[in-house]
Amino acid sequence: MARRASATVSAAVATGDGGSRNMEIEVVDVAEKGRGSEGAQSIRRALAILRIVAAGQERGVRLIDVVTSTGLSQPTVHRILRVLIEEGATEQNPKTRRYAIGNEVTLLGLARVARFPLRAAAEPYLQYLSETLGDTIFLTIANGDDSVCIGRWPGSYPVKVLSIDVGARRPLGAGVSGLVLLSSRTDGEIQAIVQRNARRLAALKVDPAALIERAHEVREQGYSYTAKGVVQGSRAVAVPVYDGTGAVVAGIALATITARLPASRLSPVIQEMQKQAEQLRQRIAEIGRSRI
Repeated sequence: MARRASATVSAAVATGDGGSRNMEIEVVDVAEKGRGSEGAQSIRRALAILRIVAAGQERGVRLIDVVTSTGLSQPTVHRILRVLIEEGATEQNPKTRRYAIGNEVTLLGLARVARFPLRAAAEPYLQYLSETLGDTIFLTIANGDDSVCIGRWPGSYPVKVLSIDVGARRPLGAGVSGLVLLSSRTDGEIQAIVQRNARRLAALKVDPAALIERAHEVREQGYSYTAKGVVQGSRAVAVPVYDGTGAVVAGIALATITARLPASRLSPVIQEMQKQAEQLRQRIAEIGRSRI
């Protein structure tokens, strides 16, 4: 109590108003604000760690991976992971010591499955692409500073490139779909996202400056292409999906072995993908109008 009174007196002298009652309330509010800020920071750290753990999918991630990606100290990361394990949000493999998403997070997600109508709307168009083009098709969306694969349709060609799994989470700009999504942002947003993802991009050996330049190129040409896919000996291309307002809401990607995507085939493949993306845009617009 004496400590609180001292703070009140010194504040009154500094302001010259002489109102100890008002200044006492102010001190209490600042203290509460400090505690609230600490609580918010803890929540943000826990969510940041969960996102990194989710990126490990079934294989999981090591403690050092989480430390490196988040920039938090090892004791802090370990402490938060222990709490997440206690709450069922994270699991640790006793043999590999790797961390993976727990059942509690999976069950929580089931409460809002209707929040992803995009995948259901895209199903017929992407299934058509996988059957007609013969190669694996992916549907990816942006979630914060990440790209997340929400759908995968293996092609009819015997040799399939299953470069990423459904649920795979990567920093925006990593991969052709991520580049399409990143390129849809403003220049300022692109720089801010790349800066926030700097640690994770470095782990993937992605140069931030080169990524920003590439995002601008993708914005100009309207698609993203790489001759060196995630899987060795593969190539990939992606086009944006727009909603009824003209905003980019997803990326459609195709991945195949190098021999199946020569320069002569690239243009017709992109055109067919853009055609299906346009039909999906129209379908999304119809869904939007039906909800008004």
